[in-house]
Amino acid sequence: MRISKALFLVLIILSSVQIQGRAQERPVRKNVPIDSITLSDPFIFPDSATKMYYMTGTGGRLWKSRDLKYWDGPFKVTNTDPGSWMGPKPMIWAAEIHPYKGKYYYFATFTNQEVKIGNYRGNEIERRACHVLVSDKPEGPYIPMKDSIYLPANKPTLDATLWFEDGKSYMVYCYEWLQNWDGTIEKIELKPDFSGTIGEGKVLFRASDSPWSREKDQNGKDKPNRVTDGPYLFKTGTGRLGMIWTSWIHSDYTQGVAYSATGKLDGPWVQEKEPITPPNFGHGMLFKTFEGKQLMCIHSHKDVNGRYIRIPHFFEVDLSGDKMVIGKAYNPN
Repeated sequence: MRISKALFLVLIILSSVQIQGRAQERPVRKNVPIDSITLSDPFIFPDSATKMYYMTGTGGRLWKSRDLKYWDGPFKVTNTDPGSWMGPKPMIWAAEIHPYKGKYYYFATFTNQEVKIGNYRGNEIERRACHVLVSDKPEGPYIPMKDSIYLPANKPTLDATLWFEDGKSYMVYCYEWLQNWDGTIEKIELKPDFSGTIGEGKVLFRASDSPWSREKDQNGKDKPNRVTDGPYLFKTGTGRLGMIWTSWIHSDYTQGVAYSATGKLDGPWVQEKEPITPPNFGHGMLFKTFEGKQLMCIHSHKDVNGRYIRIPHFFEVDLSGDKMVIGKAYNPN
């Protein structure tokens, strides 16, 4: 079967991420420089109570730092149920930590490679879905909540994040292109305590809506890329609702931004014409340092002898106006 270059590249990435996701226990290291950590989908939770930065991502591990420059880890922080749909050793992708009402919630993607949900256009699709765990402490352990399933079992979903609107909470996530062939970003309402979901998911936009993400068809002609990855929501200084998300420009992993025309999750979402980060940076999120500096945490993406290497990086961000403005790279002192 012939596949497009974009499909080939993404399949390699999925394989690389799977290797990270099923990593065995690793010894905890001390004072590791941020540029020496290999980590996909990095997410920073700054805990004001302890003045500690917690970094999660793909692999189901956690890193801790007091200055963003040197980190201790990786620590195992999840206790999943081996009898659940996840199986005894799920792969864990793109974990985020969100504090809420005295608890800490672990939004992540879990994959059970032993269970297949179907075959589409030659892709055998594994059981994969977004889920939420809970803990009393930022460093865990994070354990399952009441509902065993947050999203439909027959749909591969990934990269969940959290958003609040009009007194309700929502999980925003990707429905994977491997099945629908035009990846979407969707929302679903959460129960008030995040222990499950309410109703059904709703499409916010599709990969093909983007003017900047591109791939080649079998005849070498440009067409919209089909990948949606890593949504993260924010508000600008003027109150405008935006969303960063990641796709591809041919062989370059790249991040763009969209803005809601209504200021609401339902949109409609208007895509910016150009990406907002340099080529081969993606899956970003935003946070403030304890000193009040607005930063984006994002991973770089580099092919080294056929293996993709991803390392966390920081960029300065200005949200004071009507649009996000990405500044220079930030190197912690």
